[in-house]
Amino acid sequence: MKSYLSKALVALAVFGLALFGGTSVFAEGDEENSQSELKDAATSISISPVSKILKLVPDTTYENVLNVTNNSSSPMDFEVYAAPYSYLYSESENIYKLGFNNETAYTQITRWITFQTTDGGYATKATYTAEPGQTVAVTYKISTPSSIPAGGQYAVVFAHTLSSSTLSNGIRTEASPGLVIYGRADGETVYSSEISSLEIRKTVGAGDSVKNLINATARVKNTGNVDFMAYGKLKVTGVFGKVYYETPDASTKSRTSVIPDVELEVSDSWDDTPFFGLFNVEWTVDAAGKSETITTTILILPAVIVVTMILLLTIIAIWIIIMVRKRKERRAKFNF
Repeated sequence: MKSYLSKALVALAVFGLALFGGTSVFAEGDEENSQSELKDAATSISISPVSKILKLVPDTTYENVLNVTNNSSSPMDFEVYAAPYSYLYSESENIYKLGFNNETAYTQITRWITFQTTDGGYATKATYTAEPGQTVAVTYKISTPSSIPAGGQYAVVFAHTLSSSTLSNGIRTEASPGLVIYGRADGETVYSSEISSLEIRKTVGAGDSVKNLINATARVKNTGNVDFMAYGKLKVTGVFGKVYYETPDASTKSRTSVIPDVELEVSDSWDDTPFFGLFNVEWTVDAAGKSETITTTILILPAVIVVTMILLLTIIAIWIIIMVRKRKERRAKFNF
């Protein structure tokens, strides 16, 4: 019987280690270094402003300026051009991904944008040279046709560096910061949304440390014809009502701009989630006049405590089994 008990405890300990010690932290390695180099390259050029909201009227020309700054220590050539601001749905990943090649009814404004060239004319693309530390003012025009669709129109104006140099790993040192243009055309404006897939989870956070992380997600689809901002509000309270975390009103990670015919994710997380506690969690998402809320209770326990509790419960269960068998054996002896 003692041998049976020892084997059971050893097997349970191995099971506990496999269950709670199997989470690994993966290092990005060379891929992470490449991303770091690309980030450094991207800082060589900057633009302002980064977004522009316009009310569009038919047969009208709008003139604006994009400021492009060379932050590097050498002269830089760059070109400016407009591209559709849209999303493409990925069936394999079940998400929408930002893209700049997909033309829709809401990206026609891309065709209406031209840039002033160095000779004073206007073209769909223009090339400039900026000296180190210099800011170049690029003038662009948006000329609307006599008939434009109602609702939103979206484009990105890119300032793309022209460079033939490469890094040691073969990645070109180019950057393309962009100005997002949000056009609002005359006509019927429809704000409409669908909010779905609200979920509150306790997941393992990635990074330098591995820990439990209370987080929430939801999907918001724009079923109207103009963009809107979707907001998420995560609230975590203790069993006695104390508020431990609430999404700040100024938080950018819990809101996103959703353009027509696109479904995007809204999320937030309590980054300082402790290792132990019992919490009431509320997750609310607002979009285009609609609001959805879910609530749940989450218990967070360190893996060590969970394994210890399992071991103790198993020991108690085995002890009870042993005692029951001993009693049966004694009764059998007395009856005999």
